[in-house]
This record gives sequence, structure tokens and C-alpha cells, in this order.
Amino acid sequence: MREADDTCPVVRVGGDGYRTISLRFHQLTRSFPEVRDDLMRDFLVTAEGEWARLEVMVKTWDGDGLDVFLAELAEGFRGWNGTRTWRSLEGDLTLAAEHAGSHVRLTWELHERLLDDEGWRFETTTVHAPGEDMRRLAIEMRTFLESDPL
Repeated sequence: MREADDTCPVVRVGGDGYRTISLRFHQLTRSFPEVRDDLMRDFLVTAEGEWARLEVMVKTWDGDGLDVFLAELAEGFRGWNGTRTWRSLEGDLTLAAEHAGSHVRLTWELHERLLDDEGWRFETTTVHAPGEDMRRLAIEMRTFLESDPL
């Protein structure tokens, strides 16, 4: 589901059931706004549920192909064996996809690294219908990543 967050699109994933976590991809920015053709894109991922809320700034090189990864999952609507994975530039966000017949399970993992390499990790899984539902998510993510950064 896409919505407006000031002037930048927002992509919302999950959160469609009682006591579930929703992920919000928003606040797309340039890492180096002073560089005219900077391809580094940062965005905030907010995970929110009834009892918790956390945010991670994700660094990517032009989106790291997240939209392409999701589009490839949509094209594989008939299924695949094993787990397909995607990782952001610095590993702030990882995504594992499994096709389970009538649905696709996406496991989103957020990481926050601290100065001493210790940090925390948060994981949540969203369930999607193969095909159109995944295709819609890929299109929304592409629109988000291709929008003008703040």
C-alpha cells in the first residue's frame, strides 16, 4: 500500500492482522546531497506493532535492486525451491523469500550496528499472494525508490 509522507511516497508492508507488525519504507534521501548525480539512496524503515516501534536507516546504492528482486519473485509465481535472498549495501536490511504453494513468505530483517560491532536484530515475516500481490509490491517499491529524494 502506498501513501504520501510529506512529498515522498511511502510503501507499507504487512500489518494487516491483529497483533501483527507493519513495515513502512519512507523518507528517501540522498547520502550526499551536495553531489549532483549521487546514486546513494538512504531510506527509513519503521517497524511498528501494538507493543513496539523501531526504526533503521537503510543505506543503498540506487536501491540495491530491491524492486527488481521483488519483481523477480512476482514472475516466479508458480514457485521455486529453497530460499531467495536480498541484502542492502551495508546489511541494514535483509530479505528472505520462500514460496509456500499458495503464498510467499517474506522475512524482513532489520539490523542496527553499534560502534563496537555489537548491535541488535529484528525480524518479522509478511505473507503475500504470489503473482499480482507480489507484482504490486514490486511496483510500489520501484515508485518509491525512483521518487525524488528529500
